[in-house]
Amino acid sequence: MKTCISTYSYSKAIKKGEMTQYDCIDYNKKLGVDGLEIVILDGDVPEGHTFASYVKLLCDHAREVGLEVPILTMASDLYLRPEADFEMLKGYIDVAAENNIPMMRHDITFRFRGDEDVKSPYVITEKIAPIVRELAEYAESKGVKTCSENHGRVMQDSDRIEQFIAAVGHKNYGFLCDMSNFGGADEKSEVAVSRLIQHVCFVHGKDCFLKSGMQYNPGRLWGRTRGGNYHRPTIFGHGDVPCFQILSALKEYGYDGWISLEYEGWEDNLMALEIGAENLKRMIKDLEE
Repeated sequence: MKTCISTYSYSKAIKKGEMTQYDCIDYNKKLGVDGLEIVILDGDVPEGHTFASYVKLLCDHAREVGLEVPILTMASDLYLRPEADFEMLKGYIDVAAENNIPMMRHDITFRFRGDEDVKSPYVITEKIAPIVRELAEYAESKGVKTCSENHGRVMQDSDRIEQFIAAVGHKNYGFLCDMSNFGGADEKSEVAVSRLIQHVCFVHGKDCFLKSGMQYNPGRLWGRTRGGNYHRPTIFGHGDVPCFQILSALKEYGYDGWISLEYEGWEDNLMALEIGAENLKRMIKDLEE
């Protein structure tokens, strides 16, 4: 298994003006990981640059310091904006191909439109699986693999993800497994991962604390799951997600790809990534030995 850190994990430091995306690359190198997951959100492209020119600069800098760039991670909503986001994602695939990035993650959707006769994730699947299949086919022609992640509440549970992957039905489309996000849908992460393990093509190493909704509300910094329990993101290896158990299951199945730290917690940003990287590398070393 190889390790990397998503630039999204530095969001707190970037928003405070303490770091740039270039600083994130240098810090990834300092922490001894193998690669960089590029995440570019709205407003992230500096003035004077296009999306394509900025991605090239980030890739060039990463490779100059000895880091691989295994994935470009982009936001989209193919249910709310099918035509516009389809064309947008084709452009992102082109940029990934031009920069020799072998994989691109795109979102499925995050909410219903409001005009559905039946509000069901299976209705969403029926409408947009053909679009995702066409994207996967286009990406295959460019030498890029596409994938989507388990998040957004609507498409977060393992059964919904499994049904969506089956409906897309294309070998060039896979599953980006966020080991923590299943908790937001009140599903045990280790059970969910075991159900989807054959589809995993990339992994987000993420952790969170979980509390029963039967307990008193812990207050600020805690969110609610879909079923009314409490959760709070934290340092990888510190929370209630069975991270090592999941990595062990992936290893036993034969997964030998990337594990990318994705940090969303409230602890000091750089300290959290230092500890998380240490924990991730230690877990992988123990598995390999």
